[in-house]
Amino acid sequence: MAIRKDSKLIGYCRVSTAPQTVALQRDALEEVGCQRIFQDKVSSRVKDRTGLLAALDYLRAGDTLCVWKLDRLGRSVKEVLTMADDLHSRGVGLRILTGRLAGTYTPTGEGKFFFTMMAAFAELERDMLQERTFAGLAAAREQGRTGGRPTVMTPDALAAARARRANGQTPTQIAKALGVSRASIYRHLNSQ
Repeated sequence: MAIRKDSKLIGYCRVSTAPQTVALQRDALEEVGCQRIFQDKVSSRVKDRTGLLAALDYLRAGDTLCVWKLDRLGRSVKEVLTMADDLHSRGVGLRILTGRLAGTYTPTGEGKFFFTMMAAFAELERDMLQERTFAGLAAAREQGRTGGRPTVMTPDALAAARARRANGQTPTQIAKALGVSRASIYRHLNSQ
């Protein structure tokens, strides 16, 4: 496979939720000389990552896909290895800027062994973080704290909703009068 003389360093960055920002990743990718940067604001569990798909489509033999950290590329060892092997078969390199696997990946010999081990550690780290999160949530529940959005239907609002329903008002009228969504009215009145 012929390598182009105009090879490029192409960046990809991803955050999982809308409030998060790609600024840190983008700055690092620009600093190493990425000529073009693609991004996603979506969980890696979502299969349709349009930024990643566009980056993969844009890459040509001789280019290098650059990511800030391994977990930005994929969530499982299998997913990352499949992607890296596909890149290699197309003559595209993979460069990881930070984390345990910082460097350039080549899927041969010792490099493949090292990459497989580091990808497994990255997956283990993610699983351990998830376990710690669940343990923290369970401990908070035991102490009477619950996460999530606070309910808009206080006992007083629920009593008012019941009284309005008994007087023949529709859920739409009740929701408008109480300043809550119709879904909240349906959910709370139907659960009684």
